[in-house]
Amino acid sequence: MITRSTEEFFRTAAAQVFDASRAVPKAVFLVAPEGMSLADESAQDNTYMAMADRIDPDGALAEHRALAKALSAHVPVVTFPGDPATPDAVFPNNVFASAPGRLVVGHMKHAVRQREAARSDIRGFFSSALGFSEVDLSRQPGIAELTGSLVIDRARNVGYCGLSERCDEVGAAAMHHAFGLDATLVFDLAPGEYHSNVLLQIYAGRLAVVCPDGFADPAVPSAILDFYAPHALALGSQARLNYAGNGIAVASDAAFLSARAVAALSAAEREAFRQAGFTLHAVPLPEIEKAGGSLRCCVGEIF
Repeated sequence: MITRSTEEFFRTAAAQVFDASRAVPKAVFLVAPEGMSLADESAQDNTYMAMADRIDPDGALAEHRALAKALSAHVPVVTFPGDPATPDAVFPNNVFASAPGRLVVGHMKHAVRQREAARSDIRGFFSSALGFSEVDLSRQPGIAELTGSLVIDRARNVGYCGLSERCDEVGAAAMHHAFGLDATLVFDLAPGEYHSNVLLQIYAGRLAVVCPDGFADPAVPSAILDFYAPHALALGSQARLNYAGNGIAVASDAAFLSARAVAALSAAEREAFRQAGFTLHAVPLPEIEKAGGSLRCCVGEIF
């Protein structure tokens, strides 16, 4: 079911069997920020990019190595090399994502990111090493930037898809089928927002973190918060702008955000993670965040 009706969607979501075993990834993959720079194409519709700044390449690589090490304490990590020809490749979750036994390849809006989808090494890793089948959306007509636009509650097998210049209704439907979801709620993002995963995260199916001002219709974030209550956290605009909505749970008890994002949370907001059963891990990513994404965007999931 794909719907814009929150009533219809949450009626279906409430009837889903909660399966904690599928709530977090079995492993994750990263793409190193080798040759990372600020891509002018991406800046056309990503207002989070710090175009007046310059990325320190050595600093970005050091941050990325520290991220891989921190994640590896909780989940296996595979890191693929970067390429100066694909300066946004450090954010692979928009291009490559998975469902059990399937690799999904996204249809990126910008040519600079479409080049990433052609990578034979990442495709080959999933097909040859893991034996996954491939669902290639890169040539279908709708724009579909995968788990940037689509936030998935894996424990319930339902998704939240925000429409923007990075995802249209055709792309939303393609992703719904590619991930094999039982229900997808489709909604519009507020003007100027580009990806849902900067505004919304469902941590292991247990905690919803929502930035309401990033949604066009305030009834949508309100309904999400009501569904996940009491473990539901609404963040203000300053927290959103500091990437506090861009986190991930890589284990049932381990939630990750950037250090900048954690610093933007109040003591009560950090306590909400603990109350939901998560230890909150902070990783400094100041150079990488200049490119308009944060920790969640860096992490591709393997289910």
